[in-house]
Amino acid sequence: MASEASGEVDSPPRHVVLVSAGASHSVALLSGTVVCSWGRGEDGQLGHGDAEDRLLPTLLSALDGLGVASITCGADHTTAYSASEMRVYSWGWGDFGRLGHGNSSDVFTPQPIKALQGIKIKQVACGDSHCLAVTMDGEVQSWGRNQNGQLGLGTTEDALVPQKIEAFQGIPVKMIAAGAEHTAAVTEDGELYGWGWGRYGNLGLGDRNDRLIPQKVLDVNGQRMVLVACGWRHTITVSSSGSIYTYGWSKYGQLGHGDFEDHLIPHQVEALKDSCMSQISGGWRHTMALTSDWRVYGWGWNKFGQVGVGDNIDHCSPRQVKFPDEQKAVHISCGWRHTLALTERKNVFSWGRGTSGQLGHGDTIDRNTPKIIEALSADGCNCKQLESSESLSGKIWVSPSERYAIVPDDIATMKAATIKGNENDVIVPEKDVKRVRF
Repeated sequence: MASEASGEVDSPPRHVVLVSAGASHSVALLSGTVVCSWGRGEDGQLGHGDAEDRLLPTLLSALDGLGVASITCGADHTTAYSASEMRVYSWGWGDFGRLGHGNSSDVFTPQPIKALQGIKIKQVACGDSHCLAVTMDGEVQSWGRNQNGQLGLGTTEDALVPQKIEAFQGIPVKMIAAGAEHTAAVTEDGELYGWGWGRYGNLGLGDRNDRLIPQKVLDVNGQRMVLVACGWRHTITVSSSGSIYTYGWSKYGQLGHGDFEDHLIPHQVEALKDSCMSQISGGWRHTMALTSDWRVYGWGWNKFGQVGVGDNIDHCSPRQVKFPDEQKAVHISCGWRHTLALTERKNVFSWGRGTSGQLGHGDTIDRNTPKIIEALSADGCNCKQLESSESLSGKIWVSPSERYAIVPDDIATMKAATIKGNENDVIVPEKDVKRVRF
């Protein structure tokens, strides 16, 4: 519509088309290939050029005009793919080479991964410390941390730049997923593969051993798999019939089988056997699933309300998440302790841990039911009042040495809780703490 006063043509209102959640940050792709981010920023994962947290969605001005078609959060880093430029951009925490730039430096604004320049990418997957990309030809490139073979390259050496997984030569890959130290893939033929760290059976191979190269999962009941997702140390997959299978670590019920037992091979989630799954997502210790008729189910660790069912009790069986006005969800994404969802009314909801502002509500409050992110939703401000990185360029730069100095309060909170459940359990942090680098 033309403005009578200026004669200018108003641009159509923006709306969110995709969301992705990291450990403590969130990113959204808006129509018009615009990107915004919010939450924890201490490692540069928000891309705004500083180490500040953002409690509200903020436009990422560095990506303006680059034709971004997809976004993916790792734990403390982020990637974006420009289809028009055939470039993958990455930024955030750079340890172990997870950004793919040939070094381990943190990056505070999006930078292109030179090794992937000019390659048509079908999908990018980011785990805790490693990343993978599937090309349109079905080849897989991997980079980042590799101490358990999660890169699939046959070694345990980190890769600072993307490397081709030779084991998939002649085997076109359809989709990949990255966990903390393991990786999973489904091929165009519906075969399921796993590699990397396997202590909890999260590779689906019937044992607890690591694998340095992709190995086919044989125990899938003859099912053809079409979707795969990884939690921190569990794996989720969906068959061509829409059935959902899970395997791996289940101390918090994140497998959804009604118990807290690990499973070493894919096991169907019986509670959802009459539902057809259209999307799956794995969090640190929780799982979310979206059905073909737009219902959302969650289960697993729920200390911060990240399952979204109105309590803070762990659930070992799927529970349906309710949205205001019975809105239907079309997209979901799990972070480590929070969850995002997009509904058919172009509204974005968030729930779970809010300590760094990753829920996007302008505060740091945890929530155990979906709450609309006003700034991004059609029933709210409709993306019309978003601040941009450029308008916040006056932030004071904080050097890495100052950001990661040991302070007394950090030492007091760096206690870890031992995860009980089986003899192979390991120590993991129970609380949100500022990492100290050495």
